[in-house]
Amino acid sequence: MLPAEPKIFHGRDSELADILKLFRQVTPRISILGAGGMGKTSLARTVVHHEEVTTKYRGNRFFVTCDTASSKPELAGLIGAHLGLKPRKDLTRAILQHFSSGPPSLLILDNLETVWEPVDSRQEIEEFLSLLTDINSLALMITMRGAERPSKVQWTRPFLQPLPPLAQDAARKMFIDIADDKYPLEEVDQILGLTDNMPLSISLLAHLADMEDCKKILSRWEVEKTSLISDGHDKRSNLELSISLSLSGPRIASAPQAQDLLALLSMLPDGLSDVELKQTKFPVTDILRCKATLLCTALAYTDGHKRLKVLVPIREYMGKLFPPTDQMIQPMFKHFRELLESYTIAFGTRSGVFPIDRITANYTNIQNILQNGFWSEHSNIVDVTYCACDFSNFSRRIACGATFLLKNINNTLSSSEDHRLKAYIITELIRSWQHHPIIHPEPLIVAALNHFKYFDDPDLEGVFSGQPRYKNSTDFVW
Repeated sequence: MLPAEPKIFHGRDSELADILKLFRQVTPRISILGAGGMGKTSLARTVVHHEEVTTKYRGNRFFVTCDTASSKPELAGLIGAHLGLKPRKDLTRAILQHFSSGPPSLLILDNLETVWEPVDSRQEIEEFLSLLTDINSLALMITMRGAERPSKVQWTRPFLQPLPPLAQDAARKMFIDIADDKYPLEEVDQILGLTDNMPLSISLLAHLADMEDCKKILSRWEVEKTSLISDGHDKRSNLELSISLSLSGPRIASAPQAQDLLALLSMLPDGLSDVELKQTKFPVTDILRCKATLLCTALAYTDGHKRLKVLVPIREYMGKLFPPTDQMIQPMFKHFRELLESYTIAFGTRSGVFPIDRITANYTNIQNILQNGFWSEHSNIVDVTYCACDFSNFSRRIACGATFLLKNINNTLSSSEDHRLKAYIITELIRSWQHHPIIHPEPLIVAALNHFKYFDDPDLEGVFSGQPRYKNSTDFVW
């Protein structure tokens, strides 16, 4: 009744070595944790078929899939069926007797979160696990969606950390093993960029690439997003179903605003620091509790800079089905606007603190929030445009060039009647000419000088002091 050993298995050598080391030293109690689709079951299946484990436990290896259990008696019934025990109302005692009187055994409980997550069954599940681990000859391994281990069990140290995404080389090998090596490495890496190297996403897109061209898949993704690989009927063949299982669990239900935070993070590839979570006045009762909920369910993670982030497939899923509300976006916009204003003022006066690191850490976040501001009907387009100009100014000064937001800024120029705003826009367009050449700059300069008649801003007007010298029709210098 053991599942087959995975035929394609890359990138988990370190975790496998750590698990085998524990098996050599003790009768282990191991929890394999991680986000849905991160390869927990594949790692457990590899362990159960490894030569060292097979030799140690011979015919006494039991791999129980817990998806269908909703209570402790049902879980005991599943385990009892694998042991060949006669069915009865509750097999708990019989299971404990079987393992206590038998030879050394290995019991793997796959997807245990299904029966452990509900609050009303959690305590009795943990009591059952505790009784199982009292049996000295029984090795126990569980796989669970999330990053939280059941209590009342003395898990063997060192703990196995929640599974991270695959390294790039391992992700490439997995993709090529499935789809063959017929595609250029650049196209393969583009596909992998959609997966954030999550094994389930890699597998589903690689199987699709085996039938379709990579370029066609990239084009379809722009429209279909995660639904492109969500036609299957179970969580191992349907990415959206896998993610929705994490979202619908009791842990998220106990902190419903955690989903609001997750939706906002879907717009923020750079993630957020704890300081930003606390300083930005989100309409969330306990923002740090929401963070903890997302971490314990592995819907989010913290990177090496301790920023709270979400993997690409989850971001795409949330952005398509559960986009963030304006109530969550507006405090984030206000925070970024104040950061950029403080930088612009400090740079202009050559005094004060330059928040360069804080803006750089949110570079893509700011672009996404501003892009949303340009098309959202609930945004103040004047504030968004000023902020976009300041961000473009910042981007040039840190040698990242002008941003793609210049197109949106230019569109505002033609629709606004605000003289100061129009002068501000023209100033940024002129400053960005090296990155976005202006074919006919003369009318813009004349228009800017005309707008200055309606308000007083010597610093802004000073940009146009001096006589422009035109090198050709598309380029000019001061």
